[in-house]
Amino acid sequence: MATDSLRVDVIGLGGIGGHLAPNLCRFLHATRRRAHVVLIDGDDYEERNRSRMQFAAPGPKACVVAEELAARFGDGLTIEPVPEYVTDTNVAHLIREGDVVFLAVDNHATRRLVDARCAALASVTLVSGGNDGVEDGRDGTYGNVQVVRRAGGVALTHALAELHPEIRTPADRRPDERGCEELAVAGAEQLLFTNLFVSAVMLNAFWGIEHGADPYEEVYLDIRKNVARPVARKIGDRTADGRANPSP
Repeated sequence: MATDSLRVDVIGLGGIGGHLAPNLCRFLHATRRRAHVVLIDGDDYEERNRSRMQFAAPGPKACVVAEELAARFGDGLTIEPVPEYVTDTNVAHLIREGDVVFLAVDNHATRRLVDARCAALASVTLVSGGNDGVEDGRDGTYGNVQVVRRAGGVALTHALAELHPEIRTPADRRPDERGCEELAVAGAEQLLFTNLFVSAVMLNAFWGIEHGADPYEEVYLDIRKNVARPVARKIGDRTADGRANPSP
């Protein structure tokens, strides 16, 4: 395990990020890793969220989670809440050179913005996870995790949007671009177990990078089949997997 100081950005503290952040901090704390963890989310926890999220009390997600994690791990980690959505204005301040970014949002427009910011950096690690939600005839069991890495100005992997046209040209809008009424009804229902699985695969990817495990760019998972399938690709090979979004 590396011993240098680490800056980690967790973007999105809902169904997936709410599980990821505590386990990430527990791991970093247990390894005595010097780390600054930035928790970023402009949304609030509400009582209706409890079926798929764990939180101490209603309130701004970033502040609620930061307070809880600082009480548990603040003797070894510094934890900074940012109760804001990622926007064109703040993305450069929030995501910096050398950061490890965990992206756990529910919209492709935010993924595109974060992806573009990471592409502009010389060195960064981005781990993005999501699921298909319970809507449009889907049962919410499917998800995927993408790993994007840059080092010394060189792309070690494809960007998020290179193999996923739904991220390259999103049909949705970022939370900061929506009105209050639209935000109130936005967001599909999600399965608790799918969120847990996605968060675990994201953390597995981080551990693998830290420990020199065999590299892969994406993992496709389905709790109905109880499978997680990693896919390795080469830079410039846009069809190494045969299709952009295969089922496990």
